[in-house]
Amino acid sequence: MDEKEREERGLKLRIDMFGRDAVDKRMNAFGEFGKPLQHIINAYAYGDVWQRTALPPSTKSLVMVAMMAAAGHGNELGVHLRGALKNGCSAAQIQEVLLLLTLYCGIPAANEAHRIAAEALREHGARL
Repeated sequence: MDEKEREERGLKLRIDMFGRDAVDKRMNAFGEFGKPLQHIINAYAYGDVWQRTALPPSTKSLVMVAMMAAAGHGNELGVHLRGALKNGCSAAQIQEVLLLLTLYCGIPAANEAHRIAAEALREHGARL
């Protein structure tokens, strides 16, 4: 597979997971300056690593939720929570990940992650 095909495959997966509007917004956020970054994200994150088959997409999504919450990356956490829901993760699964976060990363990180998760779940129509 050549670089262009990998990038196109990654962009398609991003759009499938997050929706065209969200992806377009993120891809255009930094104008021309951000194009090399978007290429890396599309070709390597979503065109390569996310395409691997050892873990199902839902598991990858839960891992991403845990990592983004633990690192305190609220914007990325919101993006990956929405992707997790699209990939079939349940509110209960997300809650379990965030409870583990509470024990291993602390209450302040968990409070913020729960706030962002509750917002994403409400948007998704989940009962809280």
